[in-house]
Amino acid sequence: MKTRQDVIDVISKVQHPAIAYSLLDLGMVKDIEIENNEVKVTFVFPFPNIPIADQLINSIAQPIKSIDLDMKYTVVIMTEDEKQKFLQMETEAWKG
Repeated sequence: MKTRQDVIDVISKVQHPAIAYSLLDLGMVKDIEIENNEVKVTFVFPFPNIPIADQLINSIAQPIKSIDLDMKYTVVIMTEDEKQKFLQMETEAWKG
């Protein structure tokens, strides 16, 4: 039986394609819950309709699939505080 920590271990290495931080560090992935063989993940984006949303979701889905779990997800928008922290981290670590 896989644990929440197993999921965190495999997704913690997934970096944002344009920012030198993981999606976990950026606060873009949270509320990881496992039920049977399914992981429920909440993606938290700074703005609605970000162009790389599917790419980010797939970058998390692949490592989850690699440990034989399925992923279901929801997407929410960051609070103002979360967005400010994200933008600060983006500025510090932009790969541009």
